[in-house]
Parts: sequence; structure tokens; C-alpha cells
Amino acid sequence: MFADLTPLRTSADYRRLWIGSTVSWTGQAMTALAVSLQVYDITGSSLAVGLVGLFTLVPLVAFGLYGGAIADTLDRRKVGLYSSAGLCALSFALAAAALAGFHRVWLLYGVVALQSMCGALNSPARSAMIPRLLPPEQLPAANALNSVTLTTGTTVGPMLGGVLVGLWGYQSAYVIDAVAFTAALYAMWRLPPMRPEAAERPDDGPGTGTAAPGAAGRRRRASVMDGLRFLATRPNLRMTFFTDLCAMVFAHPRSLFPAVAVVWYGGDARTAGLLAAAPAVGALLGGVFSGWQGRIRRHGLAIVLSVAAWGTAIAVFGLTRNLWLGVFFLALAGCSDMISMVFRNTMLQTATPDAMRGRLQGVFIVVVAGGPRLGDFLAGAVGQAVSPGVAIVGGGTLCVVTVGLLVTRWRAFLRYDARAPEA
Repeated sequence: MFADLTPLRTSADYRRLWIGSTVSWTGQAMTALAVSLQVYDITGSSLAVGLVGLFTLVPLVAFGLYGGAIADTLDRRKVGLYSSAGLCALSFALAAAALAGFHRVWLLYGVVALQSMCGALNSPARSAMIPRLLPPEQLPAANALNSVTLTTGTTVGPMLGGVLVGLWGYQSAYVIDAVAFTAALYAMWRLPPMRPEAAERPDDGPGTGTAAPGAAGRRRRASVMDGLRFLATRPNLRMTFFTDLCAMVFAHPRSLFPAVAVVWYGGDARTAGLLAAAPAVGALLGGVFSGWQGRIRRHGLAIVLSVAAWGTAIAVFGLTRNLWLGVFFLALAGCSDMISMVFRNTMLQTATPDAMRGRLQGVFIVVVAGGPRLGDFLAGAVGQAVSPGVAIVGGGTLCVVTVGLLVTRWRAFLRYDARAPEA
């Protein structure tokens, strides 16, 4: 039942990449909190703090698709190395400005936008590397370990950031983040060259996707539109995105937590923080107890059941008025989302040819980044217009119903077998 550590034991390259990602992701979460605190300290405005998210989201969406195209054109190791170096340099820039007493909101906005751009270049390249480092049967375990990295960063990083800022100022969080990036830089530097496998073209030689002699010289830049056209012809891959959008757009009540904490539970900001942390804790526990996932072959069925479990848990949370029962169902929802993410990532990695993996990972980033933001807006709007309870219960129910309708339309998704992956 515990997390399968086989990928860490069998591949030194993956082990270094995982450790480097875990350390650097925690550092980035520290910096994200420190930037928000610094913006509020300078302006005293919650709106100014909210704009940090906007300056992060826009470059992430805008460069997510193009970052995937770059990862399908250039050596992915170099893309990951250079983008990690950029993130490291930007953290040092924040530290230098804080040490110099140069407190300007426009500088913080500009740096977080550039960090988001570098992250949009880094993530597709790094994700597309993993199927080249591990055999297919180890990918579910690797994606479960990656979920541990994500949830550890989002839970531990902000806590450490708050302690460091309180003790030694903003510059301490920024400096430690920059130093932490050396782990990611070292992991990327140790990797072998990892150019995308050339897709077979009409004038290339026969074979199973290997270009004819001289084809490398004819390699053209990977097109974003080619990636989208490829996705349009692959119903199973499209379903992985549709199911995630159902969960994140219809049943993502995070923006209602402050109101729920006060109105339902008579709490305060600490109560809202507990509600916000519960899904991450559930996801972390799901990653720790993920050993069984490597034995699952019906990945499409697992995704559908996980998303339905997410929607059901959110709907039941909307019916509870006991704080700890509500926290339990939010943690259950977070665990379900982690399971869905593992199998969605695995399908994306195994059912996509190497020449397209970067671009499909770019689409994945846009969906993962944009879906929760749309969900926050929808939940907040319905909660304001009607009530938080209607928004949460209705959203969870709509998530389950919509997933059921999608499965009715694309039944083959339920029959997807990891032993014979079909996009």
C-alpha cells in the first residue's frame, strides 16, 4: 500500500530529478508566500495581492503551449537546464532587491511574471523526460512520487516561508529558494542529451518513427497547432482533460472557504486556512499510500471513478456543518484528485508519441492552471448570488453528472488498458 519507490531505486537520473524537483518546488512555494506578504506590506491592499496571481497565470497560460512546442523541438535537457537557471537567477534578484531595501511592487510583479514564464518552459520539458528515463510499467509509481513532490511543496513551503520571513525578513526566503534551485540545476546537468524522437515524415525512410539519414538536418520547429490537431484526433487523451475540467471548474470551492469558515463554523482566518490545507493533506496521504496504483490497468475507469469521488466528496462537504467532518471530506476529495492526476499523467505519457509529449504537456499545464481559476470564479459568483451551500453542493453534483454524460459519449475511455495504450 505504501508508495512504490522502484523508480528511485532503478534510475539514478530520475532519482536526482525527483530530489531536485522536490527541493526546488518547496523553495518556490516559500517565495510565492514571501512575495504575497511583501506586496501586502508595501501596499496594504488585498487587491494588489490578488494581482500577483494574475501576473502568474497569464504568462503560464500564454507560454504553456509554446513551452511544449519548444520541448518538442530542442534538447529537453537544455530547455530544463536553462529555464531552471532563469528561475534561480530571478530568486537571487528578489533577494538582492530586498537586501538593498528596494521595495517596489512593479518589480515583484515583473519577477513573478518572468518566473511563471520560465516555469511554463521548464515543466513540459521535465515531464516529457520521465518516459525516457523509466520503463512504462514504472510510470504510475513515478507520477505518484511526483504528486508527493507537489503536495509537499504546497504544504511545507508556505509554512517555512512564513517562519523565515518572520525571523529574518523576505530576503531569507528568496536566498534559500535560489540556493535550493542548485539541486534542480545539478539534476538537469547530469542528464544525458534528450532530443525529441523525430516523428516520421513523408520523405523520411521507412521504419517505426525513426527518421532517415539526414532527417535531423530537416527537423523543423514543432508547431503548437500540430499538437492541437493531434489532440483533436485522440479521444482518450481529450477525455483526460475533459474530466479534469469537470472537477476543477464545477467543483472547486476554494474561493468560498473564507465565507464558509465564518458562516458555517463560526471560525476565522485559521479555520479558512485549515479548510484550504485539507485537500493538500489528503493528496499527500494519497501519494504516501499509492503502492496499489501500479497494479491498476484500467486507467480510464480509474480516472472516471476518481473524479466522481472528488465531486461526491465536495457535494457532501457542502452538506456538513461540523468542521472536522468537513475537513475529512475535503481531504478525501484531495486524495481522489491525486489518484486522478496520477493516471491522467500516465495516460498522457504512454499514449502520446515522444515527438508530441512536450506539446501535450503544455496543454496539460494550461488546463491544470486555468481550470481551478475558472472554478474559483464560478463558485464565488454562485455563492454570492445564491449561497455557498448551493454553490458547493450544486457544483459537486454537476461534476458527477457531467462526467457521467462524457462517459456515455466516449465509452471506449472506460476500456482503456495500460497494457495496450491507445490515444
